Amino acid sequence: MLLPARTAVLNQMYDRKKYNVQEVMAQLKSQYGEEKQFNQRLFSEHLMALEANGLVELDSYNLDGNDELLMYYIITEEGRKTVDKYVDKAYR
Repeated sequence: MLLPARTAVLNQMYDRKKYNVQEVMAQLKSQYGEEKQFNQRLFSEHLMALEANGLVELDSYNLDGNDELLMYYIITEEGRKTVDKYVDKAYR
């Protein structure tokens, strides 16, 4: 059984300092890569929704070599509490 994608994004961020959308997707590709919803636009929306709910926050941003914006997010203490409360340790 897989976690809902947005919950999986938050769970993935639990132990690492910061992530951008490409890094999150690379980590989750083996589990979610075959799903139609596995695309950068939707995973960017997941991160922005988590930010809007105070579970992650924007840490930094810059441009990559192709002038694409990279936004780096970190999990907040509230995000960690949410993972602890709702995600079984078997999934961490």
